[in-house]
Amino acid sequence: MTTFSCPISFLFRCSSNGNHNHRDHRVDIKINGSISTRPIKLDALNEIVGVVKASTSLVTVNGNDHISEEQIRQRIPTQKQLVDPYRQGLINERGVGYRQTVVVRSYEVGPDKTATLESLLNLFQETALNHVWMSGLLSNGFGATHGMMRNNLIWVVSRMHVQVNHYPIWGEVVEIDTWVGASGKNGMRRDWLIRSQATGITYARATSTWVMMNEQTRRLSKMPEEVRDEISPWFIEKQAIKEDVPEKIVKLDDKAKYVISDLKPNRSDLDMNHHVNNVKYVRWMHETIPDNFLESHQLSSIVLEYRRECGSSDRVQSLCQPYEDEILTNGVEQSLLKNMVFASGILEGNGNLSSLEMKTYGYTHLLQIKGESQNEEIVRGRTRWKKKLWGQ
Repeated sequence: MTTFSCPISFLFRCSSNGNHNHRDHRVDIKINGSISTRPIKLDALNEIVGVVKASTSLVTVNGNDHISEEQIRQRIPTQKQLVDPYRQGLINERGVGYRQTVVVRSYEVGPDKTATLESLLNLFQETALNHVWMSGLLSNGFGATHGMMRNNLIWVVSRMHVQVNHYPIWGEVVEIDTWVGASGKNGMRRDWLIRSQATGITYARATSTWVMMNEQTRRLSKMPEEVRDEISPWFIEKQAIKEDVPEKIVKLDDKAKYVISDLKPNRSDLDMNHHVNNVKYVRWMHETIPDNFLESHQLSSIVLEYRRECGSSDRVQSLCQPYEDEILTNGVEQSLLKNMVFASGILEGNGNLSSLEMKTYGYTHLLQIKGESQNEEIVRGRTRWKKKLWGQ
């Protein structure tokens, strides 16, 4: 038995009819009491949280009318929520999209004080999970819905494409939008946009494809109808990155220019689904790129094609082959470059970009598990890079 002191804050927004001047009022309540490690009966919980029961559904109850300590601490909603003051998130896009406001923290930036690619990928993952959280569909799995949990299913990403025009800086406030859509009969697409709250300029955009895997057999699964019924009302048609024909990535062999072998996952690299987090894959890919190139270049896009999961006991080999891409002069890539130049404050005159020698360089990547008789692909990747401008 331990004692606790639990401060709770409630934010109320009030306005009179016809008046658009809103006023926020916050009420702070401090509750003192004790808690046991044993499950808490429903009546006892109602005495604690009954005051907020009308504004949000906090937890679910099992058949014995007991609620675990984990459920109390997580406060997973069982109904759709429109605003989450704790995560600075809200539902948008006519009730099916999600937007979260984020401040770039000191541990999310590199030596140049800009957010790292790994930090952006972590923000993509976090906002995706928070979107499911707000929907009221989240079970106790890693983004899994109630229907998925009943069928022993988990989400796995099969493909991801990220384009970065400009990297947020330390202390900057950014808005991240995310939404989902259909991808074939058994998949789901999830997209993101990151923009500056101060200027409204889009810094980065991403799209990804997700499929379901049986948690016990580790085999891909069709989407059950009950899961389709859960998530399909949230689907949106728009795309952050339009890909008429998704880019295919060639498989590298042992003749690749750069190779690092015997990479081993750490326990901290595993996620709640007990496989290596995809952010770790990007880090392994970057380790094969020469340091002098990384110091003078900045990643502008990355495409990842996932083949299989990687476990804690696997030994991984990272292969990398460089190539040169064309000068960016037209289409979407030039539009992305314009956004980057605007954001840097260096575009003058009539907006002509012909004087800028913006050439991209790239690498093809492969991560594979080293086996005794054969190697197994984990993920193929392709990265594009631009030279850093003006000390960026």
